[in-house]
Amino acid sequence: MSPFTGSTPRTSTWDHLRVDLAPTGVATVTLARPEKLNALTFGAYADLRDLLAELSRERSVRALVLAGEGRGFCSGGDVDEIIGATLSMDTAQLLDFNRMTGQVVRAVRECPFPVIAAVHGVAAGAGAVLALAADFRVADPSARFAFLFTRVGLSGGDMGAAYLLPRVVGLGHATRLLMLGEPVRAPEAERIGLVSELTDEGRADEAAQTLARRLAEGPALAYAQTKALLTAELDMPLAAAVELDAATQALLMTGDDYQEFHTAFTEKRPPKWRGR
Repeated sequence: MSPFTGSTPRTSTWDHLRVDLAPTGVATVTLARPEKLNALTFGAYADLRDLLAELSRERSVRALVLAGEGRGFCSGGDVDEIIGATLSMDTAQLLDFNRMTGQVVRAVRECPFPVIAAVHGVAAGAGAVLALAADFRVADPSARFAFLFTRVGLSGGDMGAAYLLPRVVGLGHATRLLMLGEPVRAPEAERIGLVSELTDEGRADEAAQTLARRLAEGPALAYAQTKALLTAELDMPLAAAVELDAATQALLMTGDDYQEFHTAFTEKRPPKWRGR
């Protein structure tokens, strides 16, 4: 995302999210409707889309943790505030809404910093896709993922799930999860590759913060380019992918961090990454 801004100032208050920006470069974004298992509203989707765009432009964030308050991560779209409301929308309005939810997933995939989903309890529907879109999914044993879209009479390929899930767990597991909508609990999710790290009970948030700090202390530009290549090369032929890799490496070899590694290696000390 471009770092250039127009006339709109930085948003100081987010009505549908709790946002904490630490001096370490770690941003923590918490879905904070615990009484509704952090069910998403129209405003929550829009805030996530806009927040990720702002943080991407500022370039001060080096890692982001997405968490849920209370008993679960996110139970998906609010049945009353979204599903009920969509029944009275016309086709143009429905298309605008569904495009917005997809824009949130694109923002998670395209932001120039690693995103870590800290999952406990339920991650269902859109909540499961938000976790899926993250670069890392850190979960405790209570976590369960459920792609429930067919259960409400809709396609399982919502918000990019049919694109992302086969690339994470393979076509066979993705077909089962998206068609049947049955929950997959944390141990199985780890076995099929949906969970990056399985923690002890109640430790997902702590482990996600530890990973975020590790990433924030590392070579931010190298991480950003690695994430960009992982997304861009999913559908590229090999020849195009290796050419893009070559161009990316040539540019990074002109950067401060590459020089810093050599200097630190020569001086027998840890590198002091500057993220450029």
